[in-house]
Amino acid sequence: MPNLRELENAMPVAPLKIIALPSAAKLGENINEFLVDFRKNIHNEKVKRDPAFHGYSEENYLVDLSIPRFGTGEAKASFGESVRGKDVFILVDVCNHSITYKMNGYTNHMSPDDHYQDLKRVIAACEGKAHRINVIMPFLYEGRQHRRTGRESLDCAYALEELRDMGISNFITFDAHDPRVQNATPLNGFDNFTPPYQFIKALLNSEKDMIVDKEHMIVISPDEGALDRAIYFASVLGVDTGMFYKRRDYSTIVNGKNPIVAHEFLGDNIEGKDVIIIDDMISSGGSMLDTAKQLKAMKARRVFICCTFGLFTEGLKGFDEAYEKGHFDKVVTTDLTYLPPEIYDKPYFIEADMSKFIASLIDFMNHDVSLSNVLATTEKIHSILEAYNNRTSNTISFE
Repeated sequence: MPNLRELENAMPVAPLKIIALPSAAKLGENINEFLVDFRKNIHNEKVKRDPAFHGYSEENYLVDLSIPRFGTGEAKASFGESVRGKDVFILVDVCNHSITYKMNGYTNHMSPDDHYQDLKRVIAACEGKAHRINVIMPFLYEGRQHRRTGRESLDCAYALEELRDMGISNFITFDAHDPRVQNATPLNGFDNFTPPYQFIKALLNSEKDMIVDKEHMIVISPDEGALDRAIYFASVLGVDTGMFYKRRDYSTIVNGKNPIVAHEFLGDNIEGKDVIIIDDMISSGGSMLDTAKQLKAMKARRVFICCTFGLFTEGLKGFDEAYEKGHFDKVVTTDLTYLPPEIYDKPYFIEADMSKFIASLIDFMNHDVSLSNVLATTEKIHSILEAYNNRTSNTISFE
């Protein structure tokens, strides 16, 4: 765990508790395991002897939570234990469509709106009792509706204001579509993290014959919105970057957005190079697959797709067909949102595990220690690149 000495010399804000909503149950269990391990192995005799640290090292930090529903579809949040005086971290995945509930005899799949309502129910159940309430929402609710361009709602900004008014102290999200939405609540804690370090680790552990330099690799942004991510990723790897421009038909709206007419590439020659496409999410995947197809037509050696959130809103059939045709080689996504179980059997899928990183964030926040301690610095990324380039065996792995 990074910068452990500073952590060992800090006092926790309050006893730690994690509330993982059903939408994030699996991620919550993984985070809990890491936290239990972190605190069992901490080298601080004061923690082990001082009564003030009672409850610091536990076998489980997860709160017993249930969210039962009535036949009408209404719900309530109920705790099986007290959270009074605790530093509470609430974990929710608003994109988990696999959870269902009965309403008037019909089976409904939970939508982001349903998950958001459940989050508010949980906050309401512990408000006035918990010492501090922190929300970890990996995929920012309504993050794609972050600005107003006409007579339309401004859902994301209002949701942040609503959570602030409910009394949360800190809000943590990942790869927000536009992090400037934090200006809606400028006096509250808002942290937005990106997973380039986890992407690099996952790729290097999967591919044993990559050459990371300007002559053999390039990082591509699929559109102008992801260019900042691509530039950072490329600069850390020490390679060049390029971009696709999405030409849209602004006279037509299909499924709430303007359809893409064509992808036009802006960049250097990619022939014979490994290409990494980086973006914040795979929604339907059509745009990403078209980009990959064009790159292979431009004689790219291999195409790796790296996206923080693999939503796959139209299933995996399109990816299966594109993989069989050789349009891309691997898809790397995190475990921050729900992934369909069948994806783990796909030969092209690589998961970037974020649970250890989130456990570190929670541990440092519980001690009110700067979160810069857990961020992967450029030097750290360079060190694993150096170890990879200087490897003497194909069995090297990065933790």
